Amino acid sequence: MIEIWFPAFSGLLTVLFVINFIIALTIIFLERKDPSATLAWIMILFLIPAVGILFYFMFSQNISRQRIFRLSRYEELVVNNPLREQIAQVQSDSFKYVNPEEKKWQSLIQMNQTYAGSFLTQDNRVSIITDGVHMLDSLLSDIKEAKNAINVEYYIIKNDEAGRSLISALTLKAREGLEVRLLIDAMGGRQFNEKNHLAEFKSAGGLFAFFFPPKFKIFSMKLNYRNHRKLVVIDGKIGYLGGFNIGNEYLGRVKKFGYWRDTHLRIVGSAVHDMNARFILDWRVASKESLLIDRAYYGDAVGLGRTAVQIVTSGPDSSREEVKHSYLKMISAARKNIYIQTPYFVPDVSILESLKTAALSGVDVRIMIPRMPDHMFVYWATYYYAGVLIDAGARVYIYDNGFLHAKTMAVDGEVASIGSANFDNRSFRLNFEGNAFIYDAAETYKIETIFETDAVQSHELTKALYRKRSIVIKFKEGVSRLLSGLL
Repeated sequence: MIEIWFPAFSGLLTVLFVINFIIALTIIFLERKDPSATLAWIMILFLIPAVGILFYFMFSQNISRQRIFRLSRYEELVVNNPLREQIAQVQSDSFKYVNPEEKKWQSLIQMNQTYAGSFLTQDNRVSIITDGVHMLDSLLSDIKEAKNAINVEYYIIKNDEAGRSLISALTLKAREGLEVRLLIDAMGGRQFNEKNHLAEFKSAGGLFAFFFPPKFKIFSMKLNYRNHRKLVVIDGKIGYLGGFNIGNEYLGRVKKFGYWRDTHLRIVGSAVHDMNARFILDWRVASKESLLIDRAYYGDAVGLGRTAVQIVTSGPDSSREEVKHSYLKMISAARKNIYIQTPYFVPDVSILESLKTAALSGVDVRIMIPRMPDHMFVYWATYYYAGVLIDAGARVYIYDNGFLHAKTMAVDGEVASIGSANFDNRSFRLNFEGNAFIYDAAETYKIETIFETDAVQSHELTKALYRKRSIVIKFKEGVSRLLSGLL
C-alpha cells in the first residue's frame, strides 16, 4: 500500500510546489503588492501549500486594473467640468473661502481635488452622532419625512430588530411611491435572503442589490474586496456617513460588546450631492441598472451652514489609496496635535513613520483603540503598533466602556475626518471606503472634545504597562505583525 501511495503523494507535493512557485513569482513581479503583503503571502503559500493556494484565489485577486466605475462622456462633463473650474480658481487664489481653516488647509483641499476628484462644498451643516440609538432614531425619522427618493448603502445590515426596523421603514416609503434603493455588501448582508426577508420590500416597489455577490454559493473570487461604505441619501438633501452599520450590536444591545461607541455624520448641504453620486456609481455596478449620474441630484441641496466638506472615496479598483493619502497629508502637516480613534490600527510603513515623525517632532499624538478584540489577529497587531508609537512619544488610550468602532481624526483644531476607513491595510487597499473631510474649527473642536470625554472612560497604555505584557502576548503580537500586510 505504501508503495502505491508514496509516489502519488510525492507527485502531489511536487505539483503544489510548482503552483506555489508560479504564484509567488506572480505576486513578486506582476502584482506589485506592498512588500509586507508580498512576504506574508509567500510565507502562507509555503507553510500551508494547499490551503495557501485556496486562500490566494479567494483573497488575493488584484482588481486594481479593472475599470469598475465607468462614466459616460456626458457624465464626464457633468462631474468633471465643475471640478476643473473649482481647481483652477483654487490654484489662481481667486476661490472665495467661507472660513479661515480652508485657507490654512488649501494644500489638502487641492490634493483631494486633483488626486481624489473631490469637490469642495462650503454650505454644509453637520451633526456629529456618537450613539447608535440616536443615529438609528434620527435616520428613521428622516426616512419617514422623505418625499422623493431614498438611497441606502451599508456594509452590514443584520436580520434583527434594528435591521428589520430599517427594512420596514423603507418598505413603507416604497409603497408610498418613492424611489427606494437598498444596496448591501454581499458578505455583510449575508443574513438577508431576498426571497425570505426582502420579498415585501421588493413587492412594494423597492429596488435591492448585493455588492460583489459570489458567483458560486460558497466560493467567491472577490471575497477580500468588500464595500465597507455606510451612507444614506434622502431626497438628495440629507446625508448620513460614518462608522455605524445597522444591527442590534450597534445599538449596544449585544452582551459580547456592551456599549457601542461609534461616530457618524448627518449632513445637510451640497456635500450630499457627492455622496449621492457615489451611491449611484456603486449601485450601477451591483444592480446593472442604467441610472445616469445626474439622477443622483433629485433636488437642490438646502445649504444651511458654513462648514466646508470634501467627500473622499477609495477602493481596490484603484491603486491610488485616496483616503490614506488624505490621512498622510493631515498627519504630515500637523503642528499641534493629532487625535485618532480607530478600532483597528494596523498601519502601513508610510502612516506609521509619519505618526512617529510627528510624535518625535513634538506634536501631541493621541490614539484611542478598543479594549476588547473582535478580530483576534487584528487586535494583537494593533497592540504591537500601539507599542511602536508609545516608544516614539505618542499617547495611546484603551477604551474601557464597551467597544470603540469610531474612525475619526482631528488635527490642530482645524480639520477632521469622519468616515468608514480604519487605519489599516484593509481600509487602505482592499475595501471600498468613504470619508468626509471637514474644514471647520468649531466642528473639529467637537471631535476633539468627544475624544477627551472618551479618554475619561479609558486607561492609558503607558510604556511601563506595555513592557509588562506576558510572553504569550508578545508571541501573539509577533505572529500578527507578520500577517499585518493581509489584515
